[in-house]
This record gives sequence, C-alpha cells and structure tokens, in this order.
Amino acid sequence: MILNLDKGFTPYGTENEVQYNSFTYAGGEPHIKITSEITPNQEINITQRITSFNDVGLILIAANALRNMGIKKINLFIPYFPAARQDRLMVSGEPLTVKVYAELINNLKLNKVTVFDPHSEVTPALLNNCEALNNYKFIETITKSLPKDVLLISPDGGALKKIYKVAAYLQDFEVIECSKSRDVKTGNLSGFKVYHEDLKGKDCLIVDDICDGGGTFLGLAKELKAKNAGKLHLAVSHGIFSKGFETLNKTFDTIYTTDSFRTISDKDNAIQINISQLLK
Repeated sequence: MILNLDKGFTPYGTENEVQYNSFTYAGGEPHIKITSEITPNQEINITQRITSFNDVGLILIAANALRNMGIKKINLFIPYFPAARQDRLMVSGEPLTVKVYAELINNLKLNKVTVFDPHSEVTPALLNNCEALNNYKFIETITKSLPKDVLLISPDGGALKKIYKVAAYLQDFEVIECSKSRDVKTGNLSGFKVYHEDLKGKDCLIVDDICDGGGTFLGLAKELKAKNAGKLHLAVSHGIFSKGFETLNKTFDTIYTTDSFRTISDKDNAIQINISQLLK
C-alpha cells in the first residue's frame, strides 16, 4: 500500500493508496490520522516531498502511526533529501545538517529509504538501508529532444564524477569540464572557467543535481558563450528555483527538471519530467 503524504506527488500512483487526514495544530505541530484499514502484515510505501521541516515531521508521525497499527515493514521515498548540500564542515560553528536529518530518518528503523540523485555520496552513506536512484534516465529523456552532438557540461568539480557516469551510460556524448570558486564564508561565486577553447557553436546541456538561486549556472553561461557555445540548456534533478525563472529564461533556451521538490507551473517556462516516468 502507498501513503502519499504530498497529494501532488504520487510517484507510485494512487492505486491501493492509504487514506488519512492531516492538519497542523495552532502551535505549529503536524498531525495525522490514518483512516484506512491496514493489517499488520502489509508493506507500506511512504512518499513525501520535503520543502520544510514540517514535511519531515509529517513523515516521523506517519511512521509512528503505522507502527502503532502493527505495521512492521515500512519503506520511504523522499526524492530530494534535505540539507544534502550541507555534507561537510566548512566553517567553525556550523552543523553537519545532512547528518541531523539522516539520524531522524534512521531512528524510524525503516525497511528501505529511497532518494533520487543525491548531492554526494555522503547522503546514502549516512542513511540506513538506502537506495540511491541515479539521474541517467532523466538525462537520457532530455537528450532525445536535443541535437545528437550536444555537449554535456559539468559545472564544477563536484559534478564531474557523476556526469562522466551519465556520459558512459548514454555513450557518444562529449563532456566539457568547468569550475568555479566559492567563498565559504559569504557564499559568493567567482572565477568561472570552461576548460575548452572553442565549443564550435554546439548546443550545451549543463547537468547538475540542484538549482537553488541559479547563480552557478548564470555565471557559467557567460563563460560558455565566450567559448563559442550554441544554445544553452539546463538540466537539474531538483528544481528549487528560489529566485524564480525570469533571469534563467533569458539565459537558457530550455530548463529541465523533475517534480522531486515541487510542481512547476506552466508559466515558469520549464519542462518538468515527473519522477513517475523515470521509475517505469
């Protein structure tokens, strides 16, 4: 059976869906009451998109409610794992936030935890019984609509290992390596570099896991154009887009993302590929 905690996100469909009521108390605490009849021998798959700490809280209390009903086998699918970017201690006084979230999930003693395209190897290493889904089918779906000689662009060193794995899976796609500098105290970006002298007017597809404000991709786009890039396309597994689409749409011919974080509206002028398509 499936317990979809976000009604707008149903990656496994709605057949055999667990019914429930949920609300938030005036004090800010999430609450849930499962109304379906469930027998203890049934396996439950919880799905949830996390955009706030209360979304995590709903997972915690939902799992507890299921345990109270005698359910022993619970799986969890959270495509965007929160704080996955905070996987290293860079400045004194900051938390290792990804570990905090992982410990909360681990305390549920789940049968399996599935995440989609984690930011680094740290997340699946910290999560017990973790299954990490790669972005291969996502990028493969995108490249089918682009020129066959499109270049795959790695925005920085952190993305390099994953993009070469994608290229090996797809075959026949050239990878262009790039880099940037980030001030760990301020977060300011600078020093964008493209390690190729002439891109010969070819279309470029920047591939990364997360787009938050988009500063990395906007800075890189200028350098790609300076190296004779053709049309620019952006593919991000998790689209937060905290600063909107206006500037990104002026820079990129196409923006691709999934519904792992939120549902993109038609007016945002981005192409969203539902994760349900990638699970088939």
